[in-house]
Formats: sequence, structure tokens, C-alpha cells
Amino acid sequence: MTRDPHRPEPLGSGRQPARSRAGIADGPGGKGEGAAARQDPDTGPLVRIDQPPVPPRPAVAPRGARPGPVAGPETNELRRDDEGADAVPLMPGGPAVEARDREAGHEEAPADAPLTAVPDALGAEVTGEPPQDTPSGAPRAVGRAGRDMAAAVGVGLALGAVVFATLLLWRPSFLAVVTAAVLISVVELSGALEKGGHRPPRTPVLVGAVVMAALAWTRGPSGLVIAFLLTVFAVLLWRLGDGPVGYLRDASAAVFVALYVPLLAGFAVLLLAPDDGAARVLTFIGTVVCSDVGGFAAGVLFGKHPLARTVSPKKSWEGLAGSVAACVLIGTLLITLVFDGPWWGGVLFGVAIAVTATLGDLGESLIKRDLGIKDMGDLLPGHGGLMDRMDSLLPSAAVAWLILSMVAPV
Repeated sequence: MTRDPHRPEPLGSGRQPARSRAGIADGPGGKGEGAAARQDPDTGPLVRIDQPPVPPRPAVAPRGARPGPVAGPETNELRRDDEGADAVPLMPGGPAVEARDREAGHEEAPADAPLTAVPDALGAEVTGEPPQDTPSGAPRAVGRAGRDMAAAVGVGLALGAVVFATLLLWRPSFLAVVTAAVLISVVELSGALEKGGHRPPRTPVLVGAVVMAALAWTRGPSGLVIAFLLTVFAVLLWRLGDGPVGYLRDASAAVFVALYVPLLAGFAVLLLAPDDGAARVLTFIGTVVCSDVGGFAAGVLFGKHPLARTVSPKKSWEGLAGSVAACVLIGTLLITLVFDGPWWGGVLFGVAIAVTATLGDLGESLIKRDLGIKDMGDLLPGHGGLMDRMDSLLPSAAVAWLILSMVAPV
């Protein structure tokens, strides 16, 4: 059988000589050495009798016809695009993926294998667990307010009873309550910052908090400012003992804690200091409570337009309007009836408290979202930590002291 020399050989025709330990069978360049060989009547080359013929090389598909790599770690376990761009991806963990992995010899990971947490766009962590009201997850559905309302109301009434009892029975006892609340809040806020990678030294801030409350009670505004400056100086010196790494980060965090909690709480002590201090503190706290209640009621009933969607999605402009209305009403009544002040002073007081209480709430929500936490603590059922109840009170205390000093001077 004579082969046309101009005719191309078929792909995989097997014209390469078969190789074995004994050498190369007869073919181009072969000597026919080793075991006996026979002629293949179809293709022509000699192959060894005791060895199977060399399998033909598979034809290589053109580059453009190869399936697109749409599977792998970077594609979230999608299958190869053997059916084109419109192929439906396999769901991770589905039966098709499990069958594919068994065929490929992949071992299934144990059910309790640790999951790697990766941060999301808002600083939360995706751990594979159902989100517990994290910045990027849905809040726990307890009610439209997002709280355990029975526990929240009970804790709120208990706190109110403590405030009323200490204010009406003996004013210095309220100073002790404020100091204890400040110390707990400092611990909660410092712990939350530690979860975010900060290491604020607590000892100088805790000592400074006690000194700020004491000097605000005995020396007034100047004593409060001096105690705060001494606390800042103590923080800077204290942190030197831990070396230079992270010094600015940790010292700044501690100064922030000292400013945010004990310094602002010191204005509540300044409200308490005059002879009518109990009335001033009750006016301040009562107006803040009305801001929360009015904002909550208006937000639940009429809230449609988010106030700060990325910070606190539940707050609405309608809720802010309800806060302002409630604060203006109660502020005007208290300023005119209790302190015999001008009506416009009550309006100013109410608007200012509504704004600062809302900003304080938003500010703490922003901090918690940045740190990727839900609450500052878990001391108060239905509320979270004590710091979660101080958020609207702290900035409002400074504004209340300033406005009451103008419209109802001592």
C-alpha cells in the first residue's frame, strides 16, 4: 500500500515509533532490535508484539473554543462555562458541587471547621453565623423599635426611680450615682475601643473621672476644666511606659474617652451644684427623655424619610420633628413655670436639647458602626450597656447647663 507523500497524515496516526525498555521498534531510524515486531496493516509502522500501541495524542481544541474559567476560589465556586456565557452557576454547597468535588477527589471539610472572618464595607465581620444586629446585618426582630420593650421599660423605670430618689432625698447621693455611672461608662467605652484595635490606658481616665466630678462639685466650671487638663497630662505620661508603638493611637483614644464621658458628665454635676440643682437636673433629664419618647413615637407612626441612613437607618426626619415638638412643649412649660423664665428661653432650650440628644445618639451609633459592635455593653437588659443610655444625655448636659445659666441664672 503506497502512501501519497503529499497527503497529510491524520491527526494521531501513531507514526511515532513505540518505545520500550528494549529499544525502539522498527520505524524511522529504528533497527528492529529487541522483541519481535509486526506490521500494522492500517497505519504502516511496526509496533512491538508484547507492548500495546502508543495511544494517539488527543486533538487540541483551538484557543477560542476552550471553556472559560469561571470556577475557582475567585469565582465563589461557580462551575466551568462549558455551555456558554448564559450557563447557570452552581450554588455553593449544592448537590452538583458535592458530586463534582467527589469526582475530583476533593475531601469535604468538617462541619465544625473554623470560618475565616472577612470585614465588610461597614467594618462588620462575616463569620457564617446569623448576624446579631451588626452594622451590615438585619437587626434582631423584637419589635418595630428593635428592642425587648418589656425589659427596656422595666430598666428605664428602675433607673428613673434611682434618679428621683437620690435627687429628692439628698443631692450628694446623686453625685455618687453620676460618678458610678461615669466609671462604668468609661470601662464600657474603653473595652469597645479595644475591640477596634485601640489600647487606651484606663487607670488615668478612671482616676481623672473621679477628680473631675469632685472638682466640678466643689470648684465649679474652672475645677472641671483643670481636672480634665490634668487627666490629659496623666494619660500622656502613663502611656509612655508602654513604648512608642501605637503611642499616638492609644493616647488619643484615652483623651477621647476622658472628653466624651467624664468631662461632659461634669456638666450634670454643675447643674446639681446650685440650691435649685435638683430642679435643674430634673428639667434636663426630663427634656431628654421627652426627646427620646417623642422621636420614637413620631418615627414609628410617621417615619418615612431616613435622617442618616448609613449611620442609623431607623431614625427619620419625622422622628426628629417629633423630638423637637415634645422638647419645645416640655421645655417651655418647665422654664416658665419652674424657673419663671421667658417663653422663648423654653423654646430655645427645647430645640437645643432635641438637636443635641439626636446628635449624641447618632454619634454613638457612628462609633459603634466604626468598631463593628452592636452595643457598648450588656449591663442593662433591653438597652445594652450603660453607655448606650448615656449617649443622648452627655452632650445635652453641656447645652442644658449653658442655656439654663442664661435664661435662669443662679
